[in-house]
Amino acid sequence: MVIDEVQKVPALLDVVHQLMEGDRPLRFILTGSSARKLRRGAANLLAGRLTEQHMHPFMAAELGDAFDLQRSLEVGLVPLVWSALEPENTLRAYASLYLHEEVQAEALTRQIGAFARFLEAISLSHGGLLNLSEVARECQVGRKTVESYLIILEDLLLCFRVPVFTRRAKRILVAHDKFFYFDAGVYRSIRPKGPLDQPESIEGMALEGLVAQHLRAWASYRKIPAELFYWRTKSGSEVDFVLYGADVFVAIEVKRSRTVHSSDLRALKAFKEDYPEAIVYLLYMGQEALKISDVLCLPCDTFLKTLHPSHAIGDGL
Repeated sequence: MVIDEVQKVPALLDVVHQLMEGDRPLRFILTGSSARKLRRGAANLLAGRLTEQHMHPFMAAELGDAFDLQRSLEVGLVPLVWSALEPENTLRAYASLYLHEEVQAEALTRQIGAFARFLEAISLSHGGLLNLSEVARECQVGRKTVESYLIILEDLLLCFRVPVFTRRAKRILVAHDKFFYFDAGVYRSIRPKGPLDQPESIEGMALEGLVAQHLRAWASYRKIPAELFYWRTKSGSEVDFVLYGADVFVAIEVKRSRTVHSSDLRALKAFKEDYPEAIVYLLYMGQEALKISDVLCLPCDTFLKTLHPSHAIGDGL
């Protein structure tokens, strides 16, 4: 039995519990777009009887030949949007849908206008270090209010944070997390744009977010746990992503350029000096696979298409 949006009627979980333990036990799939009511209320969370799974936007490997990198950067990979006849219009409606149907319906905040400003303000942090004080100044609310808004965003599964990789650290590292909207297209639809905004900067952050959501999905779907980090020193040397787990230790730098320069490899080389066990990749928008100073430089399109939860990173390249 499948029950969708179960969080809207938490009392159903008591019924599910009874039916699971009856004379003819049933199996259930319970889905929802927010676990906030369940976690923060007195809902029956079916302890010991529940396996939690997260569903992510499409991965390139799922779409196969239908995957198009440029289209993914523009409209994202949310199934509803990807398959829409007019994906741009569907995408524009996505944020307002959550604002009105999810935030207001669950009475998460009375200040919908301030929350809308927050969604735009924090989009400027997409792919960058998350500084809540700066976000609060930008949307003209208090820092504690911004913290509560961020929790709402996380509970609605609209964003995620990437912590800094600190294991066996040999250098002084930054302390802030990086922030990402859960889908590159959603980021593009929410981020404010004007004469002072450089399109290539927005495109670059969308590309980094697209890689981030793929790596997060890959780590989530596989049987052996892995975690997603980034690495940045106080001096400014940064590696965009670090995947770390029992059977994986990979560092990845993402560049929007179509060519690779030696300066693009400095952060990866520094990371490799500190962690010689790591495998390092640079992803770029070119067409050729290159090996420069022991760093494998791959077309981003090729890398994403071969990223499959049942395969190790690098298989099929």
